[in-house]
Amino acid sequence: MRGLIAGASYPFRAAALIARTPALWPFLIVPVLVNVAVGVLVYAGLLFAGLRGIDRLMAGLPPELGVVEPLLQAVLIVVLLLVTGFVFVRFGVILGAPWYEALSARVEKERTGALPDTGRGGLLGALRDVFRQVGHEGQKLGFVFGLGSLLLLLSLIPAAGTVLATVGGIALGATVACLDFLDPPLSRRRLSFGEKLRLVGRGLPASAGFGLVALTLVSVPFVNLLSVPVCVVAGTLLYVDRVRARLDARDAQAAARASSTPTS
Repeated sequence: MRGLIAGASYPFRAAALIARTPALWPFLIVPVLVNVAVGVLVYAGLLFAGLRGIDRLMAGLPPELGVVEPLLQAVLIVVLLLVTGFVFVRFGVILGAPWYEALSARVEKERTGALPDTGRGGLLGALRDVFRQVGHEGQKLGFVFGLGSLLLLLSLIPAAGTVLATVGGIALGATVACLDFLDPPLSRRRLSFGEKLRLVGRGLPASAGFGLVALTLVSVPFVNLLSVPVCVVAGTLLYVDRVRARLDARDAQAAARASSTPTS
């Protein structure tokens, strides 16, 4: 429970850090403007249309399902908010990636005093990083659609299936939120998608607490216009405090094994 609460506190720590560090504010201007533009398009095209669709579905339910109508409507609205938040973050994070990377790097350098040597060689190195990130986004979407399909099948089970699928969907959304907002410091170290996913799992329960709060913040309309950059800072702080030591220990072990291996 202590780890869960500690992880959940990171978005609030990040907000406090931003509030007392004016040097970070210039890094927020462009991402917030991007989020406003993306938010208008996503909410106009998805959220409002989804709410109208839910109203029509409720109106068409047979009378014998009237007892479960409030629960079903609440579940559908939660699912719609999660889906809308997921789409919003996908576009917002991708379009604002250069500014979020700069914001995360600034926070990490101030907290640790240094950044990793990425070995990026000019334009070619930058292009490789872009293609790597596009590949990771594709893997992330495959991960979401794969598990999402299983949850959709689970929801077909009467009554309990809907609730279980909703809980599973929230857990999936929290995992993806963790991946999204831990991504800048992890990508600077050129980790594979599988390594990122395993780090989220090894970070439990703190990563679960962080993911649940981040998912909530990015799923609330209008709040998420500001919460995405806050969660980027929060993910960087979580990395510095709880993930960096794991990677340093792994690298130290790899170096020790390499030095102990006899050369021919």
